[in-house]
Amino acid sequence: MALVSRPRTWIITAVVVVVIAGAAIWWFGFAHKTDADAAPATSTTLTVSTQTLQESVSGTGTLTPTVDQQVPFAASGTVTAVKVKAGQTVKAGTVLATITTTQADADLAEAQATLASDQAKLASDESSSDGSASATAQITADQAAVTSAQASVTSAQNEVAGTTLKAPVAGLVTAVNVAVGDTVSGSSGSSSSGSSGSSGSTGSSGSGASRSSGSGTGTTGATSSSSSSSSSSSSGAFEITGTDSWTTSISVAAAQVKNIKVGDQVTLSTTENPSFFGTVSSIGLLPSTSSGAATYPVSVKVTGTPQNLYDGVSVTADVIYKKVADAVAVPSLAVTQSNGTSTVTKVENGKQVQQTVKTGIQQGQYVQITDGLKAGDKIVLKIARRTTGGSGTSGTGGTRGGSGTGGFGGGGFPGGSGFGGGTSGTSGSGFGGRGGFSGGTGTTGSFQRGSGAGN
Repeated sequence: MALVSRPRTWIITAVVVVVIAGAAIWWFGFAHKTDADAAPATSTTLTVSTQTLQESVSGTGTLTPTVDQQVPFAASGTVTAVKVKAGQTVKAGTVLATITTTQADADLAEAQATLASDQAKLASDESSSDGSASATAQITADQAAVTSAQASVTSAQNEVAGTTLKAPVAGLVTAVNVAVGDTVSGSSGSSSSGSSGSSGSTGSSGSGASRSSGSGTGTTGATSSSSSSSSSSSSGAFEITGTDSWTTSISVAAAQVKNIKVGDQVTLSTTENPSFFGTVSSIGLLPSTSSGAATYPVSVKVTGTPQNLYDGVSVTADVIYKKVADAVAVPSLAVTQSNGTSTVTKVENGKQVQQTVKTGIQQGQYVQITDGLKAGDKIVLKIARRTTGGSGTSGTGGTRGGSGTGGFGGGGFPGGSGFGGGTSGTSGSGFGGRGGFSGGTGTTGSFQRGSGAGN
């Protein structure tokens, strides 16, 4: 008899399980709604006000000192004194070094003598001139000689002045490439060292502010003190880097560069200084496509005297190309867009009406209203209410298992738990029901294996 009833019991159990599963699906899919689903939106009334809004273009670059200047000697000679050390801060006009003046003094004396002689001859010829063509031609020649002699005197005076090298700009001495006893070439030639023993090298740029080599043609000496170190042909006797004037260059997309212009304000930040300012000093005429998209270089000059700026650090720049002070502004969430028309919900005489508006620039969560509202107007802002989920509904217990076999719990509703048990006279084991959901958005519980005794 037991053999006949076993299949029937299995069939009844399977049907019950299917019914319960269908009920669970109906509950979660249709009947049961979470608190979040049922939570209505709330609204608040705001008073329209004015504020400053701006639009900007962002970019990153590297901070660079505006002043980075090579300083060579203007005269030739042997270094007699070095007055500064690397790491020392100097002012414009500070004496950096001196060289011998003997040859320069001699050249100046000779040029002055020649000038005096030419001036005397001109004066004599002018006083004895009879007005003839030949006398007039002679006076013209004398005047040319005096002009040439005067130029030689000026050059010789510059040579003498050049024996004392002074800082052309203020800044930090970042390199000293000469020592006492070194022989240096004049004008745009670089400093040299006798230890190299070379016959000559190309000079560096005399007064440029960049590190690039110039067009000087001075030669290095070959008999200087062997204790001195050789200097590069592309460097001056000294290098001075400014610490109070900075610049950076950022890349701006071709689609955005049209929005900016020279003089636009720029907000800047580095890790060491999170807020300082600058202005656009130049905009490149040709784009670069090295990054795969066309961009234009935009140079930014730092303004003021910000602290904690360092050569080579990364800087973030926001170029402000449009700024509106006292703009009528509302939260962008208060503006509804439909078919190209912008509207807000305005409160008039205690009633809510739809007001058509025109919008301008947007910054963050606020948008400018150029027409349709004024400061002091009342508008409605709808806010979706955030709620926490409620507790789950207790589930029902599971059905009894078949003879000799554990049943499946019928739990699985939120907060419920099932149990399995054997039929009368038979002990069996079953699976507990699925744990409840935690509120509207909670996690699903796991199956728990239960046990039950037949009754």
